[in-house]
Amino acid sequence: MSNSLELTPVQTVACCSPLTSEPLSIEQAERIAPLVKAIADPVRLRLLSIVASHEGGEACVCDLNDAFELSQPTISHHLKVLHEVGLLDREKRGVWVYYRLNATALSDVGLLLGGVAR
Repeated sequence: MSNSLELTPVQTVACCSPLTSEPLSIEQAERIAPLVKAIADPVRLRLLSIVASHEGGEACVCDLNDAFELSQPTISHHLKVLHEVGLLDREKRGVWVYYRLNATALSDVGLLLGGVAR
């Protein structure tokens, strides 16, 4: 039997400190909103985490396709969305494309979370 208290997401927000110490500026909100929208999809969030945790901090599209029971075009669409908002950088090497997290974009998301991702 665990002694830890488990909170629902709503309870966590209600009891814990605010996400940031000061309100976001209009410019910050406009820059961060598309990033948050992109990672709000479970497949894209998981893709981002797979790339982040992959050896060397980058992953080949061939490795990413095998992690899902989705078609290759669907995975490519999600990767394209993450790339277009700037969360992933990509580099083509021969016939394969390799993805790496964009640290600047992640720091923008970290700004929203109060610097947690920095």
